[in-house]
Amino acid sequence: MYPHERSLVEKYADQPFAIVGVNSDDDLAELAKVREKERITWRSFWNGPQGTQGPISKAWNVRGWPTLYVIDAAGVIRYKSVGANEDALDAMLASLLAQTEPPAAPVK
Repeated sequence: MYPHERSLVEKYADQPFAIVGVNSDDDLAELAKVREKERITWRSFWNGPQGTQGPISKAWNVRGWPTLYVIDAAGVIRYKSVGANEDALDAMLASLLAQTEPPAAPVK
């Protein structure tokens, strides 16, 4: 999913959009190498040394990878997917962002 996530960050750079990742690798040093290699520029949290059984995946009831959530500006989960379904994700994001008011122009 990293290439697709990178493309979303670029596509929606001027939109009220952010990606937040949770990584379940059990080795923090190895994770740092992956983040650099994959050019992960968005916020990404480590799920801890328990890997897939870490505290974040437990709190969010994640049982498969990748699990994707789309959360709107009000904090409402609007989409959840287990597995990489890029087309459905793209459609949901386009629909949700089309409903979002554009940012106000700066006051001069």
